Amino acid sequence: MVFRGLAWLAGITLSGCVNVAHTEHLIAEDWRYATDPHGSKVLLSGPLVENGQVGIEFFRVPRVDKKNNSWVELIYDLPNGSLADVKAISLTYKSDKPLIIKLSQKDYGGLGDKSYAHYQIKLPQTGVVISKRVSVESFSRPSWTPMWSSDKGVIKENINALYFVPALTDDQGGSASVVIKALTLL
Repeated sequence: MVFRGLAWLAGITLSGCVNVAHTEHLIAEDWRYATDPHGSKVLLSGPLVENGQVGIEFFRVPRVDKKNNSWVELIYDLPNGSLADVKAISLTYKSDKPLIIKLSQKDYGGLGDKSYAHYQIKLPQTGVVISKRVSVESFSRPSWTPMWSSDKGVIKENINALYFVPALTDDQGGSASVVIKALTLL
């Protein structure tokens, strides 16, 4: 009887850990996208998440002027509301442009200093599906970070989303295609 109780408790504990840390089959409610109001667009051939994977095409217009930037973003809202206890991110993807992962940390966004200079990392473009694993420690702020933006470091509890952004330039804009097959928080 004691053994059965311990086995049951261990099963609950293990299944809880797997559910918290692992997102093998992508869930539609966790994904969304955003574009600027200046003409950038998203092109979808169906739902954003279909058959457990994300498929999206972006068209980004060039930057309008000094005060009006353009942008395109694929957003994964963290189901637990933060990256607490996450040490690494594993991504299985295909992207025809280098793919930037940004850690959406409130200290640098609209609720913070409004610099939007979030910690980020750039993954290579690839014509075939590949998997990459990156440690949260390997993320850094972009070179264009304003001098007035105070660097608070990565505060995992303040990160509520991951942004996947194709590396399209402010000057030229352009188009990009991104497929995400799997995302695992480790």
